[in-house]
Amino acid sequence: MDGSDPGNKGYSDYIVYVDESGDHSVTSIDESYPIFVLAFCVFYKKHYWEKVVRSIQRFKFQHFGHDVIVLHEHDIRKETGPFKFKDKAEKQQFLDRLTMEIVDNNFILISCVIDKKRLQPKQIDNAYHIALKLCLESLNALLIEKNQNTRKTHIVVECRGNKEDKDLELEFLRVCGGDNSTNSTYPFQLLFADKKVNSAGLQLADLVARPIGLKTLRPDNQNRAFEVLEKKFFCSGGREKLGEGIHGWGIKVYPPQKSEKPR
Repeated sequence: MDGSDPGNKGYSDYIVYVDESGDHSVTSIDESYPIFVLAFCVFYKKHYWEKVVRSIQRFKFQHFGHDVIVLHEHDIRKETGPFKFKDKAEKQQFLDRLTMEIVDNNFILISCVIDKKRLQPKQIDNAYHIALKLCLESLNALLIEKNQNTRKTHIVVECRGNKEDKDLELEFLRVCGGDNSTNSTYPFQLLFADKKVNSAGLQLADLVARPIGLKTLRPDNQNRAFEVLEKKFFCSGGREKLGEGIHGWGIKVYPPQKSEKPR
């Protein structure tokens, strides 16, 4: 499968959509969810435009009669806005179909979980920034594996506010400029998207972030959503061993857990 375009001006064959779960503040800690999660969904562009976008649109037409609706994990979970179900059976049917959308559409998942309760005083001042750095390092490793590391890769994030966006852009440029584990220059470009943008990639990123956080927070609890994601994580085992060796690769926890081997 060849997704390259001879007129692509040096763009890579991959695009990345980003979303988060939890509060990035390290001083404001929600005892029921004391973590921050950043999730990168990495799509092969040809697969994305030929299958993913069409599949998500078809799902929306089947359930809502139109494709203008934006899928938000929080709204679905809380049954707010257009996600008001007449009973549990209808909600479960919707969730089952949505789960199959995640199963059937291919993407590579890179994530970082910041455990705010385990941080030492003044260890970091912004959970988003350290998570971004760790995810960008994993993304660079993935693109080296795909022979795409010399081509420009776009990374799409949602706008969060003027100050937050400026701070994020400065941090992004600092990491891509060489302040990373290998002192490498990353050929990445950050794109800010309005929250109302109806992007299939951003919506999938929104749906996967919380299950990763819940699995890290309560690893022994049943987490069907995470089980669905497990074989999508960037891993050390390659395509032959999907779902194995994901810690330290597709999932990074900061501060590192004892079971997570740094690389």
